[in-house]
Amino acid sequence: MKGANLEVAITIDGCDEGLVTCKIDGKFQPARPSRGTIWLVPAGRQAEEISVSSPELKVLHLFLPNSTFANLSNEYSLPHYPGQELRYSSVVCDEVIEQIGMSVLSEIRCPSSARRMMIETSSMFLAARLLQTYAETEVAARSSSRQGLDPVRLKRVLGFIEDHRFEDITVADLADVACLSMFHFTRAFAAAMGLPPHSYVSERRLEAAKALIAGGRASLTEIALSCQFSSQSSFTRAFRRKMGMTPAEYRRLFR
Repeated sequence: MKGANLEVAITIDGCDEGLVTCKIDGKFQPARPSRGTIWLVPAGRQAEEISVSSPELKVLHLFLPNSTFANLSNEYSLPHYPGQELRYSSVVCDEVIEQIGMSVLSEIRCPSSARRMMIETSSMFLAARLLQTYAETEVAARSSSRQGLDPVRLKRVLGFIEDHRFEDITVADLADVACLSMFHFTRAFAAAMGLPPHSYVSERRLEAAKALIAGGRASLTEIALSCQFSSQSSFTRAFRRKMGMTPAEYRRLFR
């Protein structure tokens, strides 16, 4: 049920001449959105009526269940139902939320091998941004450390990734290996490696795919699925984006 989730709507293709009217709690709230403008509807609330005058308007809707905020419990003093403690906001300009939304949209359009991890991370950081900026009352952060993983933890995590890169691992799995909360681990890993966990895992899987292609034994479909891509087509797009050629073209180099 939508009303049980917090909703963030992000305009991805707007028209300043278009008019969007939302009826919230019996009140009509008109707005003229442009690209990147945002609506925030707290959990438990829902637009009673929506009128859109511009057919060109395209909006990305992201829904966060209350459980998403549980991953932030070690970093913030959270109310019992944090998704309901946020205020309704209409046509907000928030570059951080827009960037998160565009990253999610890019992943939907061109899935990587670490799609689940990417969505996991995006959801968590979206929840953190909402708590920091749109809470009805101040939500205090318990820790603001952005230090990288210490060498022992980092070695343990990287070893785990190498051993399990053909499996459906999650950010939660890696955080458990590091004995840290997901939020703390993700920031610490990025500080240490220069890229977030899902990007690193995606790169390692592509490296594994290159080795399998060069070996010439497995089919491209088998390689795609073993490297956690949802299909050969998504594998081909990701491989071309990284290597500048398709997997089939790369295989021909070794014949």
